[in-house]
Formats: sequence, C-alpha cells, structure tokens
Amino acid sequence: MIEHGHLRIIQALDEQGTLTGAAGQLCLSQSALSHQIRHLEQRLGVPLWKRRGRRLQLTPAGELLLHAARQVLPVLTQAERMLKACAEGRLGVLRIGVECYPCYRWLTRVVGDFLRELPDVDIDIVQDFPFSGMRGLRDQHIDVLITPDPENQPGIRYEPLAAYRLVVLLTANHPLAGVEALSPARLSEETLLSFPVPLERLDIVSRFLAPAGYPAPERKTIASIEIMLQLVALGRGVCVLPEWLADEAIAELGLVKKATGIDKQLLLAMREEDSEIGYMRRFVETGRDLAARYFRTNSRSVENAVFHPPANSS
Repeated sequence: MIEHGHLRIIQALDEQGTLTGAAGQLCLSQSALSHQIRHLEQRLGVPLWKRRGRRLQLTPAGELLLHAARQVLPVLTQAERMLKACAEGRLGVLRIGVECYPCYRWLTRVVGDFLRELPDVDIDIVQDFPFSGMRGLRDQHIDVLITPDPENQPGIRYEPLAAYRLVVLLTANHPLAGVEALSPARLSEETLLSFPVPLERLDIVSRFLAPAGYPAPERKTIASIEIMLQLVALGRGVCVLPEWLADEAIAELGLVKKATGIDKQLLLAMREEDSEIGYMRRFVETGRDLAARYFRTNSRSVENAVFHPPANSS
C-alpha cells in the first residue's frame, strides 16, 4: 500500500516545512503534490499533516510514516545504487585463481589499482586448488585464472597480459656465472630451487633440459620466493624466474642471470559467458596496463595479439 514515492513525499515535507519547498524538492507542482498527499491520506484513512500558518506540521500518523521513511529510503537508495553498479559491471565478486607463484608482487599492485577504481567489487584470491586451476575455473570455484600454462578447453577464453622470458639466477662467483651461454649439460648438474609445482610443469625441464636429452636435476621445492632468493644468494642452488622479477633480485642481492631462450606469456583465463562482464573486462585492462610497466612489455602488442592454446593440451 505504501510506495517509495509516498515515503519521499513525507520526507520532503519534513525537510522543507512548506508545500512550496517540498514540491520544489520533488520537482512537482504544488497542486500535484497536494493531490498526491490527499490521495495517500484517503488510502491510509488518516491525516498526515496539518497547517500551522505557512508551515506544515506532521500529525502523529505522519511522524510514524516519517520514521519508516528514514529507515527504508536509505536502504532503497543503496539498493538502487548497487543495482545500477551491477548493471554497469561495477559491482560483484571476483574470485581470482593463481597458478603463477612469481606473479604475486605484480598481482598485489593490480588488485590495489583495480579496487581503487571499482570499490564495489569484492576480491578473493585462491592459490591452492584440490585438483587444478583450470578445473576450478570450469567448476565455477573461481572466475578468472592467472596462468602461464594454457590448456585447450571448450568455453574458456584466454586474454594475454604480458610476454616475458625465463632466466636462471645464480651467484656472481658461481662457476656458471662466467660462461657465455648456459648449456643443458652444465645446468643438469646443479641443485634446482623451484616452486612446489609438478615437475612436468617446469619449463626449464620440459623446454631446456629434456629436448637436449638431460634429466631433471636435483630439486628442492620452496613456496616462498624470498627464501628461495636468499638460498640462491648463499650458493645453495640456482633458480629460474621471469626476467622482470630476476632483475629485482639482481639489484637487491647482486645475483647473475643467464638466458634460457624460453619465452612465455602470462595469461588470464575466464569462461566465455563471463568475458563481457564490466568489472572482469576492467580487471584484464588493469592487469595488462600494469604488466606493461612492471614486465617492461608493449601493452598494445600484447592486447592485439591473438592467442591460441596448444591443440594437444588436455
């Protein structure tokens, strides 16, 4: 029986104190406002206001309706704002899966920039998956997956974020520091410090050692990149990192990098049906722009690149 417009009328009458002021606030003529008030009083069967000279005074029934208006209107206003933001793609929950251990420094900056621009979007970061990140994406447990290792899956769209190269990090006094080109034979003799991912997902093994006929070296897995770099600095092994991250470690710890010839792309995977959601498109753009600065890549070339996942992936 009581509508949104009725609550706005009673609130305007209280705030303005005159019929003229309330009509102006509501963008109505005085006659139209008077007609609406009389109609509401007839529906409710009780007077809502009375005149005191030129001023309007709410009756006890009017005060009761005003109390309801003060409680309900802010809730409705907030709901309208959120629905508008949702329609415009500025409201939602973005669950981000990460299969790239070295990317957390970059991701922290992306999330910060993104939330400052779209404060109505909630962020949830998922790193540990019971099976795989791609399965989490397909099963709706996450909304986007940041990965350097694409899989050819129906209904999954990949957005390239940045291109980068992998390098081997070692100490300045390491025997390999002085070699012109790193060989698979020499690297296979080292202790490899790596993130805790399956061996077959290590590019240094599948794309550098294995093609030359060399097995994986002795490996120690470490989840913390800070600890990994400290162990490398202490001569406890070598590690493989994206060049942009390796350059930071070189500046901080005086390490040396050696090229591997392995080029990679950081990708953002999402379900095709979600690919045009406003806040998800904005996350892609924010991630790509920041990667262009952080990874020192050409964002336009990455944005215009056509990515095709490998046909033999499962």
